[in-house]
Amino acid sequence: MNPLYRNDTPGTFPASWYAATADIPDQRPALRGAHSADVCIIGAGFTGLTAALRLAQQGRHVIVLDAHRAGFGASGRNGGQVSSGFNWDQHALAAKLGDGPARALWDLCEDAKADLADLIKSHAPEARQTPGVAYGIYTDAERRKVHDEVAFLQKSYGYNQITALDRADISALVKTKAYHGGSLDMGASHIHPLRYVLGLARAAEAAGVTIYEGSEVHNIANGTRVKVQTPKGHVMADHVILAGNGYLPNMVGQVAAKVMPINSFIGATAPLGDKAADILTRDIAVADSKFVVNYYRLSEDKRLLFGGRESYSVGFPNDIKTALVKRMCTLFPQLTGTPIDYIWGGTLGITMTRLPAVQKIGPNIWSAAGFSGHGVALSGMSGRILAEAIMGDTNRFDTMQSLPVPNFPGGAAFRAPLLSLAMTWYAMRDRLGL
Repeated sequence: MNPLYRNDTPGTFPASWYAATADIPDQRPALRGAHSADVCIIGAGFTGLTAALRLAQQGRHVIVLDAHRAGFGASGRNGGQVSSGFNWDQHALAAKLGDGPARALWDLCEDAKADLADLIKSHAPEARQTPGVAYGIYTDAERRKVHDEVAFLQKSYGYNQITALDRADISALVKTKAYHGGSLDMGASHIHPLRYVLGLARAAEAAGVTIYEGSEVHNIANGTRVKVQTPKGHVMADHVILAGNGYLPNMVGQVAAKVMPINSFIGATAPLGDKAADILTRDIAVADSKFVVNYYRLSEDKRLLFGGRESYSVGFPNDIKTALVKRMCTLFPQLTGTPIDYIWGGTLGITMTRLPAVQKIGPNIWSAAGFSGHGVALSGMSGRILAEAIMGDTNRFDTMQSLPVPNFPGGAAFRAPLLSLAMTWYAMRDRLGL
């Protein structure tokens, strides 16, 4: 089933806490008739809108097409965590690629966080960027590994915003008995992602970008100029950027072979008031070392926004709440019986190595996807990098393209059953504490 519609009502934002606390504009018109652009971008999320903004600021005529609404997909539903680095330990990346290439990639990730902060300050201060992301682990062996990574970042990269936490340290921050230690990264942060992506859309339009909503792309015809076809119109463009991530239908084989859509789910409790300090003693976000990761933070009105739970099918489960609440209350028994006011899900893109797939598909077709849970900063930076490449500067594109991102075995046809087997195995390991 088309990932654009398997879990969503067309053009309708999910009933999330984010949607309830954002100023969502009226729906923009759909594309009709024939149009021409320097660049046509498919997908109005972090990647597409950042690319559009940067291109428009350089005088390019840009059209953005989205099947639903700007910010409708993962960009407007995610956990809001702005992480450092990639979804790999940095010292493992250095061992794989060498010190020089790994350092270039780390510097790019630091630029991504700085770029995000600048965009929020300029265009969406209501996104309330707040510093601090902790990482919790469940075993002593994991603690040693995490502490080694912290020491590597401090010594080799001079990154002193991250601190190793022992069991007492993390217990002072996160009121669970489950964690054996971890780390606290004050160079990372958390935001209201829907407010941010809506601010990006406003900024892009102010720079001259035209955004068409309710405009699903069903065909891309290669050529000297690319023809992008929607049900009621088309765009002829010198360049096309594919920025649909987990919501991109399988119309481009090179992307589908590397990027697998999976679902994640978030619940928002009722406001906790003074009891919020019984969960988190500081306004930080947290992720942990479960393969099916738990991630959570407090909202500005003191709700716990708690994400996680596994899903092995392309569609959402009929009952999202039960398994999600069980995970939350296993970690925080003190929340047992707490009302849940919002439950929502969304689709993200992952790759075999959990590293982004930034590609040039053809002479004038570009793609960025598969951010694997690290997309709040990296997806926007990938959009900027694609914009730079289109304008002739491929230095950072070449750096991102160097990441090892193989095709799924068997390509798109076998990625879902293989991933389901892997997730079932690792979920069992999570439950057994292995």
